[in-house]
Amino acid sequence: MKRWLLRRAIIPGIPLSLLVCAGIPAVPAQEPDSAGVIQQIDTAAKNRYENVLGFTVTEHYVVMRGKDSTTPAAEMTVKTTYKKGEGKSYRVLSQSGSELIFKFVLRPLLDSEKDINVPGNVERSWFTSANYEMHLKPGSEQIDGHDCIAISISPKRKAPNMVDGTLWLDAHDRSMVRMEGISSQSPSTWTNPPHLMRQYTTMNGYAMATHSRAESDSFLFGRTVVTIDYTGYQLQLRAEK
Repeated sequence: MKRWLLRRAIIPGIPLSLLVCAGIPAVPAQEPDSAGVIQQIDTAAKNRYENVLGFTVTEHYVVMRGKDSTTPAAEMTVKTTYKKGEGKSYRVLSQSGSELIFKFVLRPLLDSEKDINVPGNVERSWFTSANYEMHLKPGSEQIDGHDCIAISISPKRKAPNMVDGTLWLDAHDRSMVRMEGISSQSPSTWTNPPHLMRQYTTMNGYAMATHSRAESDSFLFGRTVVTIDYTGYQLQLRAEK
């Protein structure tokens, strides 16, 4: 009897790795609750909108065409200003390359971003359960140096800025890490729906884009890849009460 009690007292203190090696089954890590994760996504989007009153950021656009992956067809650097309740405005700092690309690719991109961020429109583009069907995928992945959980997203309406794909969130703090998928609607009759990817970082507790990539095929331009790098953020936040 004493020997049984001693053995029972020792086992709880044995490291998990030794228990596994000894053939004693370990309790698997509990999968996060899908409804709870989706609620966290909704809350994060709402908090960002309410508390980020404005920001400025430098955006560098690079356009590659066809099979050439080394020589840009066009480049443009803009200073972007966002103000809550007003939307986005742009100031072009520099540009080089094809005027045709500026007219049919880059300028429409800026115009589209302006339209998306107009008050009344911006809420319709958020990654939230109001705009997307969301489902937690099983397991975890390493994405951009983060342990991540994955959320499948399917838009409830079709639009060029709505994505059918996946969101990756940091498994520990639920911050947004990456989005990737296919646009649910082509932005033009001349092009196929583009494949989209965006990477994020957390600034002052809010997800901000650091890099974007869009790849499409069109009748006019063939294969076109547009990348955007975002640097030099300056955030204006609501003062804490």
